[in-house]
Amino acid sequence: MSSSSLNLPWWKKTTVYQIYPRSFKDSSGDGIGDIPGIISKLDYLQDLGIETIWFSPFFSSPQADFGYDVSDYRSIAPEYGSMTDCEKLIRDIHNRDMYVVFDLVLNHTSDQHPWFLESQSSRDSPKRDWYIWRDGRKPHGKKPPNNWKSMVGGSGWHYDEATEQWYWAQFLPFQPDLNYRNLDVKREMFDTIRFWLDKGVDGFRLDIINTIFEDEQFRDNPFAWNFFPSVEENKSFFQNKIHTINHPDNFLFVKELRSLLDEYSNPERFMVGEIHASIDTLKRYCGEVRSKTTTDGLHLAFMFQSLDVKLDVPSLLELVNLYDQNFQEPYTPTWVFSNHDQMRRINKLGSDITKAKLNATLQLTARGVPFIYYGEEIGMLNHKLPLKTAKDPIGRKYSWLPKIVISLLTRTGSISLNRDDCRTPMQWDQSPNAGFCSEDVESWLPVSPDHQSRNVTSEEDDPDSLLNCYRSLLRLRKNTPAIHSGSLVISSLSHNFESVLSYQRLHDNQTVEVWLNISEKHCRIDEMEQDAKLLFSTIHNATPLRESVLVLEPYQGVVLEYSQ
Repeated sequence: MSSSSLNLPWWKKTTVYQIYPRSFKDSSGDGIGDIPGIISKLDYLQDLGIETIWFSPFFSSPQADFGYDVSDYRSIAPEYGSMTDCEKLIRDIHNRDMYVVFDLVLNHTSDQHPWFLESQSSRDSPKRDWYIWRDGRKPHGKKPPNNWKSMVGGSGWHYDEATEQWYWAQFLPFQPDLNYRNLDVKREMFDTIRFWLDKGVDGFRLDIINTIFEDEQFRDNPFAWNFFPSVEENKSFFQNKIHTINHPDNFLFVKELRSLLDEYSNPERFMVGEIHASIDTLKRYCGEVRSKTTTDGLHLAFMFQSLDVKLDVPSLLELVNLYDQNFQEPYTPTWVFSNHDQMRRINKLGSDITKAKLNATLQLTARGVPFIYYGEEIGMLNHKLPLKTAKDPIGRKYSWLPKIVISLLTRTGSISLNRDDCRTPMQWDQSPNAGFCSEDVESWLPVSPDHQSRNVTSEEDDPDSLLNCYRSLLRLRKNTPAIHSGSLVISSLSHNFESVLSYQRLHDNQTVEVWLNISEKHCRIDEMEQDAKLLFSTIHNATPLRESVLVLEPYQGVVLEYSQ
């Protein structure tokens, strides 16, 4: 049975908007975004057409990694607000018939979490085994227990002078990994998940969920020639991380998480995993088929193959086929082009708004769940900030690199050493601080200078703006079953044109066809059916359809519907 005749759950049909709370809207006057600020902009998000909002963490934290170093999973960092604010946020989102997704960092805590402070206090501490501690190698145990490297480079082992042992941190030194082989840890973290589900959270984005378990025998990772990490492989920093990433126990763990979430319904809850891996590995994380519409693992996994895909027909055709053929129902692909760790997509498109519209058309009409990063809808650019002044701990880690090396590493756009660049304040208007905070306040990161031309206020009244392109697409997606629930078929006509990608979305008796002209030339298609109706164009007030002829402008995308 095709997906076109299935009643899909809400999370397969939704669109997700990621908010980085620190950068969205400041209401308190301290230059830091907060929960009341987010609440003040919910009408904007509802009007935009967003259905689900994913929040990067605003739990209690020393903010060494701006929330991804949690010191209390069940309280709110005071700079963001209070638990009362959080409960109001959940309630106000639900009152708008929207959904709430929290970012959950299960792999590690802050080194300031009371659990770790107790664990670190003594080898005999009751919580010593809540983290991963090991004796070092000879002489005198001052050499790390094995050769494991962290995801960001360098040894993942860190020596504690007081207890003369090493603790393991998959990411940064101040983020020690929890030990999930200790059942008390698993029980506590599962109870934390229930705590938030009971408060009405509709789902979770699971941070580096493929690193929960490591080799129980602590064997060395084998050598590999790869230095830079990639989407497809676990090899980086000259190491094949078979014992520290995608360990077999992780696949069982996500099924346990799935069973927990399945305890909750009305609505059904969901989770999406952050996993850099091959398509086959991602599919394993989603589990085995359980019914016509569901599996028994992660509901969704981020498919990062799209991050650096070229905007050309061969590349996009290959990607669409890769996603759709490998993630047929009951599996569901995801479409993500930017996030809080990555260079913004529009920078990779040469800052071209026309190309950004085309990219958005693909993202919001292809089969799968789209994830939009805040500001993407107005064309926000990375604000290139110097590593020497980086607030991002990864930026500071590599700030010693010579400028020529930094230039070589980042010129392809696939590597961003300073994540501050993509986390600058949301651009609401043309005022000096872009409407993010008061003009007499210093924002936590500098506002990007492009905010005077790329902001919500300037684009709201421009019918041909990127913002209104997103609004139209999101409205179309929500109201068109073929787009949010239908199957996908590559159009046979598109094979006749080198610079055009076309596909159909099919649902019951509805047929919708998407045409993307990915070139600087006009394109004329004469074989169109006469009963086609124009539903959307990236060019406002365009009339590309003339009887049975479709004429596309350079980098124009259109969506057509055929009557039955």
